[in-house]
Amino acid sequence: QVRLVESGGGLVQAGGSLRLSCAASGRTFSSVVMGWFRQAPGKEREFVAAIRWSDGSTYYADSVKGRFTISRDNAKNTVYLQMNSLKPEDTAVYYCEAVRGIVMYTGPKLYNDWGQGTQVTVSS
Repeated sequence: QVRLVESGGGLVQAGGSLRLSCAASGRTFSSVVMGWFRQAPGKEREFVAAIRWSDGSTYYADSVKGRFTISRDNAKNTVYLQMNSLKPEDTAVYYCEAVRGIVMYTGPKLYNDWGQGTQVTVSS
């Protein structure tokens, strides 16, 4: 099992930036995809971005494309989500998830492991 710990959330004004981190530990796999998801109150968890660990390929939800950037640091076993031009509708708990293999799924239930989440609040 992979242990994932998110950090970096907080309160920011609209137009501001935050960088989330997801540190992975425990059993590791050579072939894994890491994803960021978010869940706002009363809503289902939705896909934000994913990265294939082996080659760095990325995929984004249309709602964040051009504003968010997912990246990884192999040496630190950490995935980042740089969030710029934040909007009030980006307010949610953000979760880091991992799935074995190479497919960048957008469905959160297709992932094997996930963290406890970190709150992001964007004020207008």
